[in-house]
Amino acid sequence: MASYPHIVRGVNGPLARADLGLYRLVRSAARPPASDAVRRFSSLGEHAALWLVLGAAGAVLDTPDRRVRWRRGAIVVGATYLANTAIKLVFRRRRPEVDGLPALISTPTRLSFPSAHASSSFAAARAYGGLVPSAPLYATAAAMALSRVYLGVHYPSDVAAGALLGLVAGSAAR
Repeated sequence: MASYPHIVRGVNGPLARADLGLYRLVRSAARPPASDAVRRFSSLGEHAALWLVLGAAGAVLDTPDRRVRWRRGAIVVGATYLANTAIKLVFRRRRPEVDGLPALISTPTRLSFPSAHASSSFAAARAYGGLVPSAPLYATAAAMALSRVYLGVHYPSDVAAGALLGLVAGSAAR
């Protein structure tokens, strides 16, 4: 049984229980072959790679008057990823370890709060919105964030905090 203090440090109340309950609901839905596809999709977000490549491609291929915005967006996405890493070192929340629901992928660290996949994805959606249609960017960002809970490496509150961080950071690129 997962203990609540590692979910939200020092909190054992309804919020922590809801976080764990939602985690169990999403994580227990994982089944092959869908879990294989989600794993592959989620790997595109490692170290913000998908979003940095998109920004670099826009900075090279788009019209000269829009290239500076693509570059600024890519810089913000990279900075968001680095800020997320620093925040993880402050909070030091451990990744989920729930009986019967093991993680379906490995991760570079055991720290989970906030989700770097969520923060870099939502930073990119915000920063690149207006350069390309926003709806597909936000849909991809949401799918990327949800994939982390589905694969068992983040609690829902990890991805919510990451998404919020990304939205705020991504606004700096607009």
